[in-house]
Amino acid sequence: MTAEQILILIGLLAVVAGLEVARRVRPGVFWALVGLPLVLVRFAATYRSTMEACGLTVPPSRLRLLVLRAASREREIRPVPPKIRRIRPTTTGLRVRLRLAPGQEPDDVAAATERLRHTWGVHGVHVHPVKPGTVELRLVGFDVLRKVIMPRKTPGAGPLSIPVAVRDDATVFLREYLVVPHALTLGATLSGKSVYVRNLIAGLAPQPVALVGIDCKRGVEQAPFAPRFTALATDQEQAAKLLPALVAEMEERFDLIRSWQGLPDATPAESITSDIWGLPESVRPVPLVLLIDEVAELFFVPSAKEEKRRDQMVTDLIRLAQLGRAAGMFIEACGQRFGSELGKGATMLRAQLTGRVVHRVNDIETARMGLGDIAPEAMAAACEIHPDRPGVAVAGNTSGGWSRIRTPFLTLADAAATCRTFAHLTPEIAALAQFRPPRPVPAPVTDHPSLVKPIPVTD
Repeated sequence: MTAEQILILIGLLAVVAGLEVARRVRPGVFWALVGLPLVLVRFAATYRSTMEACGLTVPPSRLRLLVLRAASREREIRPVPPKIRRIRPTTTGLRVRLRLAPGQEPDDVAAATERLRHTWGVHGVHVHPVKPGTVELRLVGFDVLRKVIMPRKTPGAGPLSIPVAVRDDATVFLREYLVVPHALTLGATLSGKSVYVRNLIAGLAPQPVALVGIDCKRGVEQAPFAPRFTALATDQEQAAKLLPALVAEMEERFDLIRSWQGLPDATPAESITSDIWGLPESVRPVPLVLLIDEVAELFFVPSAKEEKRRDQMVTDLIRLAQLGRAAGMFIEACGQRFGSELGKGATMLRAQLTGRVVHRVNDIETARMGLGDIAPEAMAAACEIHPDRPGVAVAGNTSGGWSRIRTPFLTLADAAATCRTFAHLTPEIAALAQFRPPRPVPAPVTDHPSLVKPIPVTD
């Protein structure tokens, strides 16, 4: 073997090694250089046969049949697959828009996604309806949940719409309070639930919104974010006083809406169908998000004497969940378990928490509490989350849809630093003034200490 051949071989080995490193460390680069061209070739070469093998073809129309026979003079005409409208490569996969053949529906294509994934050699295939008769195939080239990278620009993100995770189809999961006012987040210990909340708080901190926290674990979870919190309760006794204050604030907002609508004072809050967004900006109250760290702690009582206080707290929380959206007040409840065994009012409260995010759980019953009433088929997916993937969760909605998501890792120090940076945006609410956490006192700025020991002056 000559020296030139040896150099060529070494160069080829270096390229192969570099591509393997890129596949593991920078999968997006590997996809752009190798994966995308290969998938495009497979897709173009096998599209018709794959659609036919998956049962996604239909006989041609009579007019098409006559034209084809006249043009080709062939007696046997192959079935027609869905027509390709557009192919768009992305940094994580491939988007293919299909026009369904007559008689087909999106579920027909969704039932064949696993076969399509193996045929085209991609990590995943997802089907999303675009409009009647048109679907979009989202081919994902690699596991986007292995190392989550949030895009710099997120379409749809804006006021009260926070990008907090990435879906398994490489799209961004938005926590949209104006669409889903209240949500329940469940997860076992070390499942990534706290990281999800950190990302949520860090996303809300730069926005003109009041953050109110209830952390009955003495504030160990939410105290680092106190500079950005308008109010904070760190035990049951403080929560029992904070919740009625929030209800009073909600009623004041309803009175404000009523006065601008010209409704009589006797109109009950349940009959006011408008919301604060119809008010002039100069008088509109600031939106408020209530973050509850362990919602089950509000249901537990040490003795029978405390049951009356617990019942009042649960009643106030249910009222906030039922009526708070119109007043611009939203609830984000978190916990390890949540269900009817907590006691009176738990099932009614859960019914109002329409958004559901379930991280890794220890048993099927916990998954049933979070997803069983809205997306039963997602319960098994929540139980299959591996412990070595914290942050992975199943997000469901009231329409029955669900998807796997994963939150990017955010340290507690970084989230707390974001809250300190935007502490000046913390709004003052008179009804919650007594619950305002103490503001941190900045350390005095001093010069660096001198390394020279001073010599006393003597006479």
